[in-house]
Amino acid sequence: MRWTIALFAFALVAMQLEFWFGEDRRPGVRVLQEAVVDQTATNQVLVERNADLNAEIIDLRQGDAAAEERARSELGLVRPEETYYQIAEPEDLLSRE
Repeated sequence: MRWTIALFAFALVAMQLEFWFGEDRRPGVRVLQEAVVDQTATNQVLVERNADLNAEIIDLRQGDAAAEERARSELGLVRPEETYYQIAEPEDLLSRE
C-alpha cells in the first residue's frame, strides 16, 4: 500500500514539474498571449488595408472617374485638349547638377 501511495505521489510531482518547468510550461502562456496581441494588431492593420483596397476596387468598377484619376496621378496622362505644364522648383534644378 505504501508503494502505491509513493508511486502516485511521485507521478503527481513529476506531472507538476512537467507542467511548471517543461516545454509547455505555464509561464510560456504569457509569451503566447503577447504573440496573440501582436498578431491581432497586425491583423487589424491588414483588415483596414483590405477595406481600402476593396473600396478602390468598387470605385474602379463603378465608374471612369476613379480610373481617370489614377491614370492622371500615377501615369501622368492628359486629355488631348489639355496642355500639360511642369513647373520645376529651384531646389530640384540645383540637386541635378
